[in-house]
Amino acid sequence: PDPTPSPASAVVAADDAVAGEDLGALPGFMRLLDETALLSMARTLDRARLFRDGAAHTAEEVVAALEARPRHAWIVRRWLDTLTIEGRLRRDPDTGRFHDLVVPDRVEVARSRRTVEEGSRGLGYPPAMTRFFLASAERLPLLLRDRVALQELLFPEGDSATARGNYRDSAPSRWANTAAAKLVAGQAHRRAGGPLRVLEVGAGVGGTTGAVLEALAGAPVDYLFTDVSRYFLTEGRAQFGERLRYGLLDIDADPAAQGLANGSLDVVLAANVLHNARHVGRALAALRELLAPDGLLVLVESCAEHHQALTSMYFLMSARPTERTWFTDLRAGQDRVFLTGPEWAGELDAAGFDPLPVLPAADHPLARAAGQRVVAGRVRPGARRPDPGAIAAVLAPV
Repeated sequence: PDPTPSPASAVVAADDAVAGEDLGALPGFMRLLDETALLSMARTLDRARLFRDGAAHTAEEVVAALEARPRHAWIVRRWLDTLTIEGRLRRDPDTGRFHDLVVPDRVEVARSRRTVEEGSRGLGYPPAMTRFFLASAERLPLLLRDRVALQELLFPEGDSATARGNYRDSAPSRWANTAAAKLVAGQAHRRAGGPLRVLEVGAGVGGTTGAVLEALAGAPVDYLFTDVSRYFLTEGRAQFGERLRYGLLDIDADPAAQGLANGSLDVVLAANVLHNARHVGRALAALRELLAPDGLLVLVESCAEHHQALTSMYFLMSARPTERTWFTDLRAGQDRVFLTGPEWAGELDAAGFDPLPVLPAADHPLARAAGQRVVAGRVRPGARRPDPGAIAAVLAPV
């Protein structure tokens, strides 16, 4: 491990990991993806014969016309608000009805798709992820109706290469994974004796796992790789073998009831998963209970809302068909998924962590372009420990 671990050294290592990329061009490419998403939203609305001949509609009418499943209604509402903000749709302030959609023609849509494919080259944006983005944008009516699941596009025929391209190979992910790994390696330096006890929550395709194991090379580690899906445990075993332990873990359920002991961990790592928690504050408090004094929590999170997610990854964020509730924390009633960097720092503070600086800083090209950030906190000495029974009650499945 690095003999002088710090957030600053994590930034240096992460910058080195993307040194060959043209980060200055990345904001323009991300905007191109957003523009293509806007065209896809407008095209989907027009193909449902909405807003033609001066017609005006409420959000509820649009949801019905698209035959969107109730769990995806929030995505349609976000489309309408986003198109309005971007000047491609108008909303009557008195009636709340939307009207005057700017409809793209086929040539404009085709040109945007070609430009996205060409623009991804040389920017550390994997071609498989570009293809996935364009494929999901083309299938929006089917996605809204649950006639196609986004997982089928992200994991075609069970292949995880596209997901690995997003969570491991893209420039924003490589930067964030390297910075997170550096912070975890620093915790190994602080631990006196015995292996570093690591829990990775929502490990998925192992995009962050590999970076952390590389940073911990030579250091003794007891690493528990967990996810809510057995599919990803199988993927993890195929990649990392017997060096790790594997287990199921649901972030919306009490960790103690899932076999994890309070105070038994040195590091909890959660990359691109904790925003899925129904209530992030309660999930953070539960994870803090698992950490020993001076324990470290490391999160990788998107801290900005991108239009491109509204035609792709957000379909993974809708409440499951069997659930009666969605987010119940500070996002409740807002039709949004991600927290900002300052919001994450506030949630960590409230849960009993001393937040570390959010990485990268707001003026970094990757922070401006992708919004991918590393959010970390250390267990605050003397922090009030909540009643375990109360944690179990608030995290009980709905």
